[in-house]
Amino acid sequence: MIDTLRAEYRKLVTTRIWWVLVLAMVVYMAFIAGVMGVALTLDPESSGMTTDMPTGLDDRTIAITIYTLAASLGFVFPLLVGVMSVTGEFRHHTITPTLLAEPNRTRLIVAKMLASVPLGLLFGLAGAAATTGTGAGVLAVMDHSPMLGDGDVLAVVGRTVLALTVWCVLGVGLGCVLTNQVLAIVVVLAFTQFVEPVARLLFGQVDALSSVGSFLPGAAGEAISGGSFYTQAGAGDLLPGWAGALVLIGYALLFAVIGRLTTFRRDIS
Repeated sequence: MIDTLRAEYRKLVTTRIWWVLVLAMVVYMAFIAGVMGVALTLDPESSGMTTDMPTGLDDRTIAITIYTLAASLGFVFPLLVGVMSVTGEFRHHTITPTLLAEPNRTRLIVAKMLASVPLGLLFGLAGAAATTGTGAGVLAVMDHSPMLGDGDVLAVVGRTVLALTVWCVLGVGLGCVLTNQVLAIVVVLAFTQFVEPVARLLFGQVDALSSVGSFLPGAAGEAISGGSFYTQAGAGDLLPGWAGALVLIGYALLFAVIGRLTTFRRDIS
């Protein structure tokens, strides 16, 4: 198992895609955090400008909303890395020698999921640093407290790192189900950028369905972090942090089991 785990980790870190996505994530999250920082602190009366963002929020709520943007909007990056760690094997036909080296397919999937944890942690640290660093700077410029001395706010930042780490593991599980790389990327982008955000906003407007949205993957990830841009936009409440972790890890395990019983059960050549 140790040899398999080591081999899977080497495969992850010796490809270029992970650092390209890390760089893209840092730039994207820094930009979003800056824009959000201005939007949430802008005074419509004094500036003469209007936004659709909620107003009258206290500094602590503003800081948490900005610092957790990586969990709200940036999780697609570690998710894609996890997905491509599996789909890339099928695309480049390296899955056959991989299975020859480790014929136990269950052990292989477990090794891939465990090997993704350090990379997910890196994405978590990069995303949290980008949003927190940029957001704190913008808040200071806009004469608002960055709240970096608040222990609860710092805990939220740490939990955001954890959420993004779990997303990378979930990506591995999803990649075991959708082995066609192009299809997997399209599904990930469509679901994370359109389907789930719209569904959460719609569920949030219906009292009988408001709790349903909190069990969607994106909402579960935000629950781990403890803050949500979508909640501020009226997309419903979040689960407790521990429950969000169980839900998101549950999705990862569910996808892994489905992949093991389907893709990794049949003959692969």
